[in-house]
Amino acid sequence: MTLSEDFNFEGGEFEEAGAASSYPVVFGITFTPQISGILLGLLGIGGSAYMVMNMVMPAWETFQQQQVKETELKGQIEQKQASINQIGKVKQDLAEAKIQKAQVLGLFSNEKTLDTLLLDLNRLVESGNDLLPANAVKAKMKKFTPDAQRTELVTDGTLGVAVNGKLKRAKVNIEISGTYKQTQAILRNIERLQPLLLVKEYQSTIQPEEVLEIAGKKIRRTGDAPITTSFQLQALMPLSPEEIAAAAQAAAAANPAPAEKK
Repeated sequence: MTLSEDFNFEGGEFEEAGAASSYPVVFGITFTPQISGILLGLLGIGGSAYMVMNMVMPAWETFQQQQVKETELKGQIEQKQASINQIGKVKQDLAEAKIQKAQVLGLFSNEKTLDTLLLDLNRLVESGNDLLPANAVKAKMKKFTPDAQRTELVTDGTLGVAVNGKLKRAKVNIEISGTYKQTQAILRNIERLQPLLLVKEYQSTIQPEEVLEIAGKKIRRTGDAPITTSFQLQALMPLSPEEIAAAAQAAAAANPAPAEKK
């Protein structure tokens, strides 16, 4: 029994040795299944690292670059959109500025209003006379004398230095008669006229008592005593761009810049 067990043991060792000799041997290393598995695992890790370094990383860098480019393009689009919105705002502001400019220019006189100024003032002076009795003091335009020079450039600083060379004015000497209340009403109505008019050199004097002759009878006036009022009416007008340029050239010619000393 002991002998047979010994033979069996030795036979098992021979079988293991024979099985081990069937695996390939490289550089003295027998590639058993366990060693082969380890080597394959190492090869897999190395292959993965190779793919990461040569395929995944370049792709990731390209992705990052595209993402940065996309962000830049989005920023450019937002800037252009903001510019478009700003253009709309600028156009709206320009339209409002033109409306305001037209409204401001409407406050000034022009050549057309000068031509009708006599008619407008005469209408204002006599507007309340129809409701008065025959022997009442009636307002009347006694003198309307435009200045010999129809318009002149404002350069004396009387309206402010900022408007020198940018406005022109027309002067008209006017004399009216009427009661104090009538004169006050006329001046207030002049202020309500559309063009901008300035009253200068205002003077008022009381007229001597008058006796009217109506139907051959002498009748004394009733009501307040009449007064005579004289003043100069100045109509202001803005210069056109061409007139502003011509005025600037004339001022430069009249006051040339001093030559530089060498």
